[in-house]
Amino acid sequence: MKIKLSPLSAVTPLDGRYADKTGHLRAVFSEFALIRYRVKIEIRWLLHLASIESITELAGLSKQCKDELNSFIQNFSLQDAEKIKKIEDTTNHDVKAVEYLLKEFLESITDRTSALEFIHFCCTSEDINNLSYGLLLKDARTHIIMPELQDITNSLIALAEKHAGTPMLSRTHGQPASPTTVGKEIANVAYRLNVQMSRINAVILLGKMNGAVGNYNAHIATYPGVDWEIETDKFINALGLSSNPHTTQIEPHDYMAELFDSLARANTILIDFCQDIWGYISLGYFTQKIVSGEVGSSTMPHKVNPIDFENAEGNLGLANAIFKHLTSKLPISRMQRDLSDSTVLRNIGVGFGYSSIAFQSIIKGLSKLETDISQLSADLDANWEVLAEPIQMVMRRHGISKPYEKLKLLTRGRKVDRTVVREFIDELSLPEDAKNTIKQLAPDNYLGNAESQTIKIIKQIKVNDTRI
Repeated sequence: MKIKLSPLSAVTPLDGRYADKTGHLRAVFSEFALIRYRVKIEIRWLLHLASIESITELAGLSKQCKDELNSFIQNFSLQDAEKIKKIEDTTNHDVKAVEYLLKEFLESITDRTSALEFIHFCCTSEDINNLSYGLLLKDARTHIIMPELQDITNSLIALAEKHAGTPMLSRTHGQPASPTTVGKEIANVAYRLNVQMSRINAVILLGKMNGAVGNYNAHIATYPGVDWEIETDKFINALGLSSNPHTTQIEPHDYMAELFDSLARANTILIDFCQDIWGYISLGYFTQKIVSGEVGSSTMPHKVNPIDFENAEGNLGLANAIFKHLTSKLPISRMQRDLSDSTVLRNIGVGFGYSSIAFQSIIKGLSKLETDISQLSADLDANWEVLAEPIQMVMRRHGISKPYEKLKLLTRGRKVDRTVVREFIDELSLPEDAKNTIKQLAPDNYLGNAESQTIKIIKQIKVNDTRI
């Protein structure tokens, strides 16, 4: 039984369950988008060839013809792409189908029939494809991934600023540990994410236009007087990419591996964050705003589950699985070329898709978080044993024997309160001013420089704005 494609019949969740969250990706990652990028490269290459004085055969290409070619790029439609796919039914070659359609179009707007054969001139399919994927990744980074990561960072910064000084009990190995602030822990994540955003932006997107095996063989044989290295560099740079001068038939995709590694690290940081927030919600440090109509369980009406962070965690894991394969596979090619990368490249959008779904879930989840100050305070007050650390250090400073062991005996595996701690301090052979100083400590004010660190981190991130 053949079922018509719809979000309910789609094979993958990207175009099914999550279709409303991935619609903005189609302009970059769809088959239509890839064909459009190819059309753009083919036309831009023809126009660049026409700008080279030595190629006299294209010298008479009229301004009107050039304008119409540029207009074809701008107005490229789904119907145009469908024509190309129809041609591909015969050619069984996707790039050649683009060439044939463009020749038909060029023939319709000029009587310069000699110009027709300069479409796809001296090109191997990989010359068109690698630049198309380069533009695809450029647009994806600029218009999709970086804005979404920036939205997450902005939400984290807002939460960190609001709670820069809000005391919170830390958890190391899941056990009560020296206090921190809510803002400091959130700012840590924003800082880590900001570093990876800088790495993502720093990846230089490369391209090549040097022919069948990377040596300009056909170029030099046809027009030996043209400096093809300079001309192709100019062409690639004009696209907003950087030239890789030394390749086989294919651009080796090392930069792609670098980019996907950076994206995967950002995703891993966010997995870590989602798991921590899940834990803090479980502890009652955060509550979630109630959304009218939502249910948390089919049988337990009271539940308000941290579903946004759980959803994000799962989708980030899927994205990283794709990125891991892309990173390990794409830089490998048998000799000058094999086609095993072609199918893999078509799945780049899958990694970005699952990442984008996760980013949207995190932003939604953050918007629903509310800090429960009373629960934070109660947890701190129930764990005075965390002051064993500063008391021990003051004892060390004043030469008291075996301070660690004495505090271990007092606190390990036991709950102590303000009274027990102060009685212990009173019995110490310490100067009165030292006793008075540590008596002023409580779990909610033993915070080190957490607040000032938070402010410093936020300031540093705002200076290091990673937006392109």
